[in-house]
Amino acid sequence: MAEILIIDDDEAVSRTLGRMLALEGHHVVRVETAQEGLTQAAGTPPDAIILDLRMPAMGGLEFLRRLRADPRLGRLPVGIITGDYFLGDEVLAEIAALGATVRYKPVWMDDLSDLTRSLLAQTGTAGGGVQGTPPINESGG
Repeated sequence: MAEILIIDDDEAVSRTLGRMLALEGHHVVRVETAQEGLTQAAGTPPDAIILDLRMPAMGGLEFLRRLRADPRLGRLPVGIITGDYFLGDEVLAEIAALGATVRYKPVWMDDLSDLTRSLLAQTGTAGGGVQGTPPINESGG
């Protein structure tokens, strides 16, 4: 199926999300920092990204800004999963303007499946890579 990059500083959360996505047949790559996420995406662009919003050093919103500024990666679909139920209108507006989808924790299997399907539909394929880039080699990274 698709390659999904999970960026979350909470290993237990990323491991759980990764297992849930693997059950759906996806190849999952997990990293713990936004900087690692940018490096990973630049090396092997995933089909979609699941992103935590609150992380040390570089948060999810800054990651999203940098991703969108990169001509090669700017169209990657991003889903933000956060436990922060009190995001301000300005933050939500910026996230929407940057083209990301927000879901709130806890995320159940059906929620994650729906989010992932929605993200992959944005590429115009069911996991065959971002338009304009070759398909991801699912046996790698």
